[in-house]
Amino acid sequence: MPVGTVTLDFGAFPGASDAAVAVTGQAGIVAISRVEAWLRIADSADHSADEHLVETIKVAAGQIVAGVGFTVQGVNTGTLSEPLTRPGAGFTAGGRGAEVGASIGGMGTRLYGTWLVDWVWV
Repeated sequence: MPVGTVTLDFGAFPGASDAAVAVTGQAGIVAISRVEAWLRIADSADHSADEHLVETIKVAAGQIVAGVGFTVQGVNTGTLSEPLTRPGAGFTAGGRGAEVGASIGGMGTRLYGTWLVDWVWV
């Protein structure tokens, strides 16, 4: 049963919402092999073991290429978003200003840096 660890890299801050890494050198893998991947609870170059435990990353493995390998993918499942605001809008003692204009923000959370992922296939 082949096993291993790969590094999933979401890039430098502010990062990305998803990332992928190819696992190659798996000469025995076939199209119907079953592949599983999960976050490794250990320190990476950018994040502590505790962060690996609590971060909102969904990890999956698939896209098998027989005789070659597969792909490990990660996506941030966090639902927090930046609040929508108007450009130049500020807060006043009576609440938000009454400026009218296009809103900014609303970007979903992103991950950055490297995360360790263990994998196995049969």
